[in-house]
Amino acid sequence: MSEVSVIGLGRMGMALAGALLRSGARVTVWNRTSAKAEPLVAEGAALASSVAAAVQASSVVVVCVADYQATYGLLEATQVAAALAGKVLVQLSTGTPKDARDGEAWAKARGADYLDGAILAIPSQMGKPESSIIVSGSATAFEKSKALLERMAGNVSYLGGQVGSASALDLAFISFVFGGLIGFYHGARICESEGLRVGDFGSMIADVAPAVGGMIKQDGDAIQVGTYESPESSLEMCARGAEIVLRQAREGRLDAVIPAFTQGLFRKGVAAGYGAESPGALIKVLREAT
Repeated sequence: MSEVSVIGLGRMGMALAGALLRSGARVTVWNRTSAKAEPLVAEGAALASSVAAAVQASSVVVVCVADYQATYGLLEATQVAAALAGKVLVQLSTGTPKDARDGEAWAKARGADYLDGAILAIPSQMGKPESSIIVSGSATAFEKSKALLERMAGNVSYLGGQVGSASALDLAFISFVFGGLIGFYHGARICESEGLRVGDFGSMIADVAPAVGGMIKQDGDAIQVGTYESPESSLEMCARGAEIVLRQAREGRLDAVIPAFTQGLFRKGVAAGYGAESPGALIKVLREAT
């Protein structure tokens, strides 16, 4: 018996299995294209001949494929479903909280103990201190898989029994990352328009990341308790800054879609009467939109 079976050997699945192997775990792997498993087999992994064989090989089964529908497509065969009974199924594919709830119900109907998770890292970071995995769902499934999860990521957080928590926090994180990346790419165009090195801009962002994280934490605390008074930087000040970024885009003949959207959203907050409050007050505008 292996300690863990990894189903799906895309870049992330490969990274997960590799981190497990390097930590000394006994690993069984399966992938639709078996040739992708060859580097892992060379490191000591066992290659399962089928999905059912992979499930049967270990008490903990980790799935990391394109999405939840792909998971069902692999696991719904009769032999596979029967083999899931009594196993811990850890779903690390990306999905929504509803996907997680549906996955939990699907797993329970087949006798599996279910844990839904999200990976907050890129493949090359897996197994390193900076990598994170968040999970939610069955407490017993977490206890049984915790040691294996900790071999895959430097930080593992269990968010409790509400199974959709991990995917919700993952999507919130993705929203933050994508928003930041889009802002960075526009910033790169500003640098290019003025003959500055984009690499230097990237290094600057890395250097100030702790301070940015502190500001975001402060906003998160303000939103949680609903206190936006006496800010160090007001929503009005942010709106003015956004207007300058928009003006530069027009002066520099850059694509103004990103700064125009940002400026419009901040101005909407000011128009709603929140200009003297902290930038976190913009959440009230977003709540009104629903």
